[in-house]
Amino acid sequence: MPDRHLVDVHVLLLRGTELLLTKRRGGAFDGMWHLPSGKLDTGENVLTAAARETAEEIGVLITPDALTHVHTLHVNGSGPEPRLGLFFTASTWIGEPSNREPEKCSGLGWFDLNELPDDLIEYPAHGIDAYRRRIPFSILGWREPARPAALDV
Repeated sequence: MPDRHLVDVHVLLLRGTELLLTKRRGGAFDGMWHLPSGKLDTGENVLTAAARETAEEIGVLITPDALTHVHTLHVNGSGPEPRLGLFFTASTWIGEPSNREPEKCSGLGWFDLNELPDDLIEYPAHGIDAYRRRIPFSILGWREPARPAALDV
């Protein structure tokens, strides 16, 4: 069992009721939709990481103070190590979204928040659903631990 957890940042770029998704290229999630996202780098805070990843992946500039934390997801099974995913919304940015990582992404698309594609990766889909339902924290992919016998009274 891995002895660490990765920290991921995800950005829900919102244009009214539309959400921007990126289509993954290569690997296990080839052809599936995802949010602009990435891993927290050493020495970086989560808001700076979210702004950096958005600029790297889709070429828009977001100031860290324009990001609002909307969900935290503790997920297991979406990769080789457990992850803590932090989801942020942004409704203001500079620039027009474009595919800045064609080796990792085959396209971008705007989708109505209530009519998302079926081929959305489970991890971001769970975070998006929690955002829509205003749930601040959830877990995904963890087996429930056995309850101590003392609690079964």
